[in-house]
Amino acid sequence: MEEKKEMDIIKNLRTIEWLKSEILTSIANLYQLLAKGEDYIKDDIEDLISNIMLLSFLLGKRMGIDYEDISSNLKDKVKLNILEGHKIEKWYGDLSELMEFLRTK
Repeated sequence: MEEKKEMDIIKNLRTIEWLKSEILTSIANLYQLLAKGEDYIKDDIEDLISNIMLLSFLLGKRMGIDYEDISSNLKDKVKLNILEGHKIEKWYGDLSELMEFLRTK
């Protein structure tokens, strides 16, 4: 039984390392894509950003954090940045728009 527990811990650690690597790869690919400055890359950008979000949720789960807790923390961060007058909010209202989106989904 002890050996199975050790194997599960090792498997989880390897999965965490793999997810971290995948996140970094996706971020690097996003930087490369943006550096090219090509037109009509919206689909590729959406794919990379959604992949980073997916991998981040999975990484949190592997580290013992529930999806609901991650989502709740995200909402708290958005609220705090609205209250603190983040520049993105002042300039574009993006945080209020994001908060509305998070409330309705």
